[in-house]
Amino acid sequence: MAFELPPFPRAEGDPIVKYPDPILRQVAEPVKRITPEIRQLVSFMRKAMLDANGIGLAAPQVGVSIRLLLYTDFANENNPQIHALINPVILKMVGEQLEPPEGCLSLPGLLGNVRRAQTIWVKATNLQGKTIKFKAEGLTARVIQHEVDHLDGILFIDRADPASLRWITEEDKQQQRDAVAVGK
Repeated sequence: MAFELPPFPRAEGDPIVKYPDPILRQVAEPVKRITPEIRQLVSFMRKAMLDANGIGLAAPQVGVSIRLLLYTDFANENNPQIHALINPVILKMVGEQLEPPEGCLSLPGLLGNVRRAQTIWVKATNLQGKTIKFKAEGLTARVIQHEVDHLDGILFIDRADPASLRWITEEDKQQQRDAVAVGK
């Protein structure tokens, strides 16, 4: 697949595509091969995600409509790790979680309560081209579900309880930092 990386920085120094950009509503195309451009895109996305203090990012959020995402794995809360998933599929979902409220780098400042599975099993390809299967729980599972939704053109506002949608407050910011700090 040939594509060009969006220019960095994008729109006044921000590489993240914002709602209502139509790319956020497209179903992303599968990745056919892991090329140097895909690896370059992963590096670009990692920098963009970290610069925005994000914990997940899908390729459409940087203007590239392919099935690639990054997520932060909070399984080891003392050492969270960022991983890339190519063509991810959620195989199974169990349980339920409503907290913490979700936000999105493409809808900055907006929060809402989204019902997500507590535990998921995922199949994907890693950057080495190997098929992987794994289980994710809690916040890690929430992040992966949120990012897979992006690959399907679904935003968290589509799944959120409409009555829960609100603009972020200072208290919310502190709760988000606390949740990320302990991987909840």
